[in-house]
Amino acid sequence: MSTPASLVCSAKGCRATAAYGIRWNNPKLHTPERRKVWLACEEHRDSLSEFLSIRGFLRDVVPVTELDADTT
Repeated sequence: MSTPASLVCSAKGCRATAAYGIRWNNPKLHTPERRKVWLACEEHRDSLSEFLSIRGFLRDVVPVTELDADTT
């Protein structure tokens, strides 16, 4: 896995270091066990999570240190 300092927030235009992995899936496209990951800095964690939650896609939010190498 990349070091946490090299992980950048997924929010549009943000270049901050990511502190969280927002794991989600679209049940119309992905199998139930599949997890896509958006990275989030402290500032964008809530807005990115809310965006996914409203659509029913949010599964969980974890610190980047808990992400597997193949999910980032």
